[in-house]
Amino acid sequence: MKLLFPKVLLFFGLFFLTPNYSEGQILNNLKKKAEKKVESEAEKRSERRINEKIDEQFNKAEDVLDGKKQTNKKEVKKGEETSEEFEDTLKKPNVVWSKFDFIPGETVIFEDGPSKDEENGEFPSRWDLVKGQVEIASIDGENVIMFIDGSPEIVPYIKNSKEDYLPEIFTIEFDFYKPFNGNRITVYLYDTKNQKRDQYDMYMDVSSGGVDEKLSKVKGEVPEIDYKNVKDARWIHVSIAFTKGKFKVYMDDTRVINVPHYQGNPTGLSLQAYWAELEEDKPFYFKNIRIAKGGVKYYDRVLSEGKIIVNGIKFDVNKATLKAESMGPINEIHQLMQKESDLNFSVEGHTDSDGGDELNMTLSKARGKAVMDKLIEMGIDKKRLKSDGFGESKPIDNNNTPEGKANNRRVEFVKF
Repeated sequence: MKLLFPKVLLFFGLFFLTPNYSEGQILNNLKKKAEKKVESEAEKRSERRINEKIDEQFNKAEDVLDGKKQTNKKEVKKGEETSEEFEDTLKKPNVVWSKFDFIPGETVIFEDGPSKDEENGEFPSRWDLVKGQVEIASIDGENVIMFIDGSPEIVPYIKNSKEDYLPEIFTIEFDFYKPFNGNRITVYLYDTKNQKRDQYDMYMDVSSGGVDEKLSKVKGEVPEIDYKNVKDARWIHVSIAFTKGKFKVYMDDTRVINVPHYQGNPTGLSLQAYWAELEEDKPFYFKNIRIAKGGVKYYDRVLSEGKIIVNGIKFDVNKATLKAESMGPINEIHQLMQKESDLNFSVEGHTDSDGGDELNMTLSKARGKAVMDKLIEMGIDKKRLKSDGFGESKPIDNNNTPEGKANNRRVEFVKF
């Protein structure tokens, strides 16, 4: 009304203030103005209808676009959920590594969990410091080795470490936690504090995308995993196998390096976390480090000894739950039984001396059964398998060292 009222006043003002028009002229003028008004109103109505049609078409188009956006959002959301599910799978492994072919060496020569007896905040007792700052920390009640500042580097504290302590056939395994936006770790296959490096000594950068073996210019990527994504802060399992020059590296369940003829002679182990920074919330963590020698093919072992001793089948602490990296040796046993149809096994669990006798006996039987059940699930006829457990009653090594305990924690496949 505020806009219309001044126009009405103006119209009537002009009408009454025009003294020279006759009545006929006035009527004609009114008629013309009325006709123009009608035409104007008709044009406005037409224009409104056209605009309504245009708006209707735009609304339809926007609905289509919004539908596509919603679909894309759903697809992105679905992808994010898939990524989250994968991350959860890695944190709480569901044993699905059917193609994982890494076989740990059968005799442990160095092992560090680290032990639950290690004191929080102290330097790990089974290691020597090359540079930087390294301490024991606790994560979810489990002791780990924390790389704190700069580019920390450590080597195993081994007697006569100046000498070559890696055999012709060996395996190395460890878990490390890569923080969000963390840089990388470097693995040297010689002792950087006590051993001299030659031109062939190997070192690897385990970065956010794979493993780079510098000397041979070989780089391996882990497919379908974006370690540079925001979800890249997580534990990663690394496995290394060296067999008389044949060199393989695995990250989680994927083989990322396969060098058929390595010229050098690996002599030791050094671990470095590049630019770990606790103040920037970028510490690196290591745990479950193991060096083992061997091994002989499973079939040759069963022919010569009547059984296969495997310490690479791992379980959660005080449980019979298989860890994902256990699938390497289990897959190998499965393939052997498929190939040798007359080969039957008693799957027997063994523990170290930690814990009570009764608990260890119960635990070993449960672990033997868990491995047997897994093989049956994979397709082996249950008539070809049975299980048992002997606790700590049949040690094959002493229980006074971490390595001895690691060798005693084993699963045996005894031919029957």
